[in-house]
Amino acid sequence: MSDGQTPQHGGQHHPRPTQDNPYERASAGWTGAGPQPAPGAPTGHPGFPAQQPTQTPPRGRSGRGRAGLAAAVVATSLLVGGGAGIGGAAWWDATQDGSSGSSQESPVSTSQVSSQPDTPPADGSVESVAQKVLPSVVKIDVTTAEGAGSGSGIILTADGTILTNNHVVEGAEGGTVTVSFDDGTSAEAEVLGTDPLTDTAVIKAQGVSDLTPATIGKSANLGVGEGVVAVGSPFGLDATVTSGIVSALDRPVNVGSDDQGNSTTYPAIQTDAAINPGNSGGPLVDMTGAVVGINSSIRTAASQSPYGQAQGGSIGLGFAIPIDEVMPIVDQMAAGETPTHARLGIQVGDPRTGDPAGAVVSEVTPGSTADEAGLTAGSVITQVDDQRITGADSLVATIRSYRPGDSVTVTWTSGGDEQSADLVLDSDATQG
Repeated sequence: MSDGQTPQHGGQHHPRPTQDNPYERASAGWTGAGPQPAPGAPTGHPGFPAQQPTQTPPRGRSGRGRAGLAAAVVATSLLVGGGAGIGGAAWWDATQDGSSGSSQESPVSTSQVSSQPDTPPADGSVESVAQKVLPSVVKIDVTTAEGAGSGSGIILTADGTILTNNHVVEGAEGGTVTVSFDDGTSAEAEVLGTDPLTDTAVIKAQGVSDLTPATIGKSANLGVGEGVVAVGSPFGLDATVTSGIVSALDRPVNVGSDDQGNSTTYPAIQTDAAINPGNSGGPLVDMTGAVVGINSSIRTAASQSPYGQAQGGSIGLGFAIPIDEVMPIVDQMAAGETPTHARLGIQVGDPRTGDPAGAVVSEVTPGSTADEAGLTAGSVITQVDDQRITGADSLVATIRSYRPGDSVTVTWTSGGDEQSADLVLDSDATQG
């Protein structure tokens, strides 16, 4: 098991996605959905230096694809409006008493036209954030023999390195990946690396330069109630901006498992900013415009209809992968390396109904850091450092927030006795 703390299947825990799984990866049409810097201060990551936010307006949009979409929407609106107008006028004429005489004109009053000045957006406003972030967000279209889908991405370097979700480009081998930029241009892209365990991927757009890299922030500095903005291409509608707040932090989200039973689980940022299918891989940013998360999944309440279950949309429960946890893995993928993950060397499940909360150890790998610390099958892990553990997903998500070689204090109960130990986390790169 590559993560070393995989939830077990069976009567206690069901990490694999089922029809009842309320979490969907937010990817439209794709089978699989230090101190906080002051506004204007640069932030970043060693692998991808932050860009100094500027107040320059976004580049002009000349893309025919976007213009075509706008035209289609306008045409539809005109058709509906025209139909309603004609029908309404015909009904009114048919119900009035006709007269061959002329009618007296009534005075008509018109609305006054106000000249509103075009003022620059205030720092920290959603408009200001949108102007900073939009040039750094792309729409990603993937076409394979099995079908097509779309998602979003975050520009990391001026020459086309882009961060997105694994589930956006999953299965792209033998197909095509096309990236559409804020200025209306597009380019083919290749996949540099994928990591299903964190649901991240890095792609490289071909033949591009002078792109606008996103500013990378610090998700560790987020607070519940803080304002955030999500940007992406929900349902293929590129350059869509929504706003909200941080609803919760460290929310364990499990969106499935791979063929070996390793779960895709992360300590998510929960937000009520609208996230819909197609937002996957796009940025969640703070009010300075710095990326703090990757929009990845939503909780849905899909409705039933005579034609089957409709695709779920935003109900105000969106989840983003914290940027701090995945940037080391992003660095590895961008360098062409195989991503590595921290592990305890155990398999766990959820407690039985009525038992105390925690992650129940079902198996310990001989020679692992957990084995050396004295954890045994039946032990119940209740805390890692200051993070309370409520179940299997909670433990997996917490361990995923660390890196191999990090030291953590693990607290567990065994036979009714509480114990704790300091452990140095293993790496799945050295597992047997």
